[in-house]
Amino acid sequence: MNLRSPMELWAGVECTINRVGATFHDQYSRSGHRERVHEDMQMFAGLGLQTLRTAVHWEHFERTNCWSCADCTLQAMEQFGLRPIVGMLHHGSGPPSTSLLDKEFPEKFAAFALQVTKRYPWVLDYTPINEPQTTGRFACLYGHWFPHHRNMRSYVRALFHQIKAIVLSMQAIRSVQPEARLIHTEDGGSTFSTQPLEPYRMEREHRRWLGLDLLCGSVTRNHPLFQFLLDYGLEEREILWFTERPCPPSVIGLNYYVTSDRFLDHRVHLYPNHFRGGDLGTEPLVDIDAVRIRPEGIVGVGALLTQAWDRYQLPVAITEAHLGCEPDQQVRWLAQTWHEAQQAFDAGVNVRAVTAWGLLGLYDWCNLCTSNSGVYEPGVFDLSSGTPVPTPVATLVQQLAQGHPVDKGVLSSFHWWRENSRLTHTSPAIENSIEPESAGIAVRQ
Repeated sequence: MNLRSPMELWAGVECTINRVGATFHDQYSRSGHRERVHEDMQMFAGLGLQTLRTAVHWEHFERTNCWSCADCTLQAMEQFGLRPIVGMLHHGSGPPSTSLLDKEFPEKFAAFALQVTKRYPWVLDYTPINEPQTTGRFACLYGHWFPHHRNMRSYVRALFHQIKAIVLSMQAIRSVQPEARLIHTEDGGSTFSTQPLEPYRMEREHRRWLGLDLLCGSVTRNHPLFQFLLDYGLEEREILWFTERPCPPSVIGLNYYVTSDRFLDHRVHLYPNHFRGGDLGTEPLVDIDAVRIRPEGIVGVGALLTQAWDRYQLPVAITEAHLGCEPDQQVRWLAQTWHEAQQAFDAGVNVRAVTAWGLLGLYDWCNLCTSNSGVYEPGVFDLSSGTPVPTPVATLVQQLAQGHPVDKGVLSSFHWWRENSRLTHTSPAIENSIEPESAGIAVRQ
């Protein structure tokens, strides 16, 4: 008999504040959520939702020195019976007084987390920093976001600062609320490659789990990336600091998109020039969406959750599920995500939730939030008219929130990411036979 609690449906409003040059791109401001928060929370609760990822932004507080926005948000959530998972840095480099490469970044962030907890001591669930791996890559490896570095040394330092900030912030939070839980989120994408790039792929796979390995205190001298971290600027005492202060998540949250899985190809002549480059933009390889080249398709939610569960033996969840596409395909993506997560749950994986992301849609993620181009993707609600209008995804969210199973007709209908028409590039003649999860080392708690 399965005595575990059933899977939950969570949800969240896209809450990124990223910095490009001196400009901060604020999704809450663009969606109008701060000004409409009471009405929005009532609307979300009306779908039957009970748990919501939300944000008390460090950048917004330092700019305004005012708690009123956060007060209104959390009061409205309490009024409408919505349990908050509070984030404080969502794809940001922090306020202008700091950055990901500031040596005092961890302590500054933890001080803000302490302020938040003292003001809202009843909050139990926190995602202090969302996707530190992605933020570190976009800001310090790819140069998209501030501080716009393009080198591995800066990426490693940025990741170190963020993970240390999470550990220190949870210590500060638990000094006020001892029962506080860490809901840690990371991108869940796997990497595949042609055989000549196997060593490069393996490094990518090890890096995929590196933030979590540090949090769990498992990066010892025997870790596959220990020497890598030393080579790129960390000191041994900095790496081993985490082994003395393990901070395993209460739930490992994985954000998974149709383009999360990547394929690396050494045959650059087969592709247009803009696909070339790799991490630093100079490597002799192509980095492309796996969905567009692998006949086998993407890894999928079920396999991803199983990988994380097998590796850490900690509860897992999908903490962002969204597809920028036509409404019927958005419905099918969320339905498939739920179905695969349920299958993993039934197979013994401790899956806690699937999160319908982007309740109010997303702005300019098609250009990675590097410019205000005005490109809007509807989510569970559509803001195109200026007023939130339920989309077909809202109907599915309501059904799942009420405990209804996914309709089998939706699962068997056309999903573009499963059709041969998705293959827009030459398939590799030889692909490695090693599955992504094999690159991991066992980490048990």
